[in-house]
Amino acid sequence: MRHATEHAHLPTAELDTALRGGPFHVALRAAIAARGLPLQRVQHHLSRHGVKVGVTSLSYWQQGARRPQRPESLRAVRALEEILQLPDESLIRLLAEVDDPSATCRPAGRSYRSLIEASDVLDRLRTELGSSLDGGLHTLGHHECVCIGARRELATREAHHIVRAHLDGVDRFVAVHHGDPGCRPHDIRVRALENCRTGRVRWDRETGVLAAELLFGTRLRSGDTFLFRYGIEDGTAGPSREYLHRFGSPGGQYALQVRFDAAALPVRCHRFTQHSTAAPRSGRHELPVTGPHRCVHVVEPRIRPGIVGIAWQWE
Repeated sequence: MRHATEHAHLPTAELDTALRGGPFHVALRAAIAARGLPLQRVQHHLSRHGVKVGVTSLSYWQQGARRPQRPESLRAVRALEEILQLPDESLIRLLAEVDDPSATCRPAGRSYRSLIEASDVLDRLRTELGSSLDGGLHTLGHHECVCIGARRELATREAHHIVRAHLDGVDRFVAVHHGDPGCRPHDIRVRALENCRTGRVRWDRETGVLAAELLFGTRLRSGDTFLFRYGIEDGTAGPSREYLHRFGSPGGQYALQVRFDAAALPVRCHRFTQHSTAAPRSGRHELPVTGPHRCVHVVEPRIRPGIVGIAWQWE
């Protein structure tokens, strides 16, 4: 529960409206005014949270002259939500929205909190499986195909990996699947399709994260390359609205294709990127779903740390 750090003014209609519809600088300005805090006091409270932000930067943020983007600035925004007694992610959400005409009708993606919780869970599952972040492998190529079923659900996903070992003795890969909200990870199936077999599988019910070993059947030497393919059978959640992949280290080519069932075609579809989980989405580009194949795709010639994804909107 959040505690008041100053005598709080009653929330105003302006604040409620700004928090619902933005933009970010208007909501921030309304929240500061509603709490009756001068910027010097806001800066003081931020410093008590271990975040250093200048009064000038705060002034620019609430004027709309600048937007918080650096990791330290995004930490400040999350601290401001507590200092100003705002709902969780109310300001972060406004930062993540793209300033375009469809923003108000676009379905929300995964929340910042859900992604952070999933990341924490994944670290725990990897530890249980004895795997490091990259597992001793560099990605040379990574191609994914996601199929959306007739009920608008994420039905299946197939991944084809081309990797190179940078350590001696690597003999496995940990595949990760993050199901949509409401999924049943214990009912999700992992299928080894080529040059591997399924080993141990771990999952977390609350976050919908699943981690599975794919065993190569051979030990790679440093510098060896390897190709393998696996599939995920999901279909356990409700309507899916996006698919994204997070990369922790640079690598080779990444291609993502999303195919829709003929009975469930979206009205709008676009690609997006994020520098980090907390950063606003950028790189938006519309992807028309046309032709007999009912699919859209993105290709990244060189993987960079961050997030690449495709989002879509139903009627």
